[in-house]
Amino acid sequence: MLSVFCSPSRYTQGRNATASLGDEMRTLGLNGPALIVAGSSAAAKLADKWRESLGQAGIAYAVHPFGGECSHAEIARVEQTGRAQRARVVIGAGGGKVLDTARAAAAGLGVPVVNCPTLASSDAPCSALSVIYTDAGEFQEYRFYSKNPDLVLVDTQVIAEAPSRLLVAGMGDALATWFEAKTCVEGRVKNMRGGASTRSAAALAHLCYRTLLEDGAAALRAVETRVVTPALERLVEANTLLSGLGFESSGLAAAHAVHNGLTVAPGTHAFFHGEKVAFGTLVQLVLEGQSRETFAEVLGFATGVGLPITLAEIGLPEVSREVLGRIAARATMPGETIHNEPFEVNAPMVVDAVLGADAAGRAWRDTRVA
Repeated sequence: MLSVFCSPSRYTQGRNATASLGDEMRTLGLNGPALIVAGSSAAAKLADKWRESLGQAGIAYAVHPFGGECSHAEIARVEQTGRAQRARVVIGAGGGKVLDTARAAAAGLGVPVVNCPTLASSDAPCSALSVIYTDAGEFQEYRFYSKNPDLVLVDTQVIAEAPSRLLVAGMGDALATWFEAKTCVEGRVKNMRGGASTRSAAALAHLCYRTLLEDGAAALRAVETRVVTPALERLVEANTLLSGLGFESSGLAAAHAVHNGLTVAPGTHAFFHGEKVAFGTLVQLVLEGQSRETFAEVLGFATGVGLPITLAEIGLPEVSREVLGRIAARATMPGETIHNEPFEVNAPMVVDAVLGADAAGRAWRDTRVA
């Protein structure tokens, strides 16, 4: 099996980076007309900066308001708008689902894509895949593309002004990266691009985890204060670049499969992707029989930044065995990444691991209260 490492063509990050969007695009040969797929808050916050930056670069553009879900229907709407505008590049601006939709539409139109995350809430921006959901919010499939984004541009001033819960959700997504990468590397299973991991991908995944532990709490304080600090810059890089490269070039395992399973329970729909992935990471640690020290480190970090560690904290305070069974069945479907674990995993094992993770989280909470 060949080793495969993938990444965006260019990654640009810093305070007020949006002002450089036009210049960055022109440097890479990305010309208009551009179609900007934007969430409502991104459009309100960045409209003036787009007008100035893209105008100075001579790049014409139109804005498509994001419909709220990365679904087949929404992707088709964006493609229709792109064809009508004769778009030669698609720009995604907003959270993970906006960017996933932009990548899908760009692939459908056969044009380059630029990702401008306004939140550090997931590791989606750098990847060559989209997570597709039903219009009701249930996980449906991963959709893969032939190449990664041409440009990822991250404005940390915008991220510093976003709700702190979204930054924390990004930490939850990034928290899984090292544990899933380690499982895939040790098992020599295929990564998200169909190849073996490289040493560099594993090293980036581990650096992602170390950065969370070292800078997570300080970065959270920065966002709560709405300021850009070195800790926030490092943490945003971890959530966005390190986690993105780590998961795609090393692979996913149980944590993300459990997230996918949790989406079948309506009670979890009010919670962000990374919040459910954080709980999925605990489930993976239970499945793998990880050490008490590892559990303590992960639980300490999670509670320190406000990530959920119990079922109640992801909207399932009194979950029935029937619902747990449906969650486990979805998490263990053929082709799910939980089967990258180095042992056979079935639905009853997942039910037990979910309950075990919940019990560990509740016990941790109880000891902290006492």
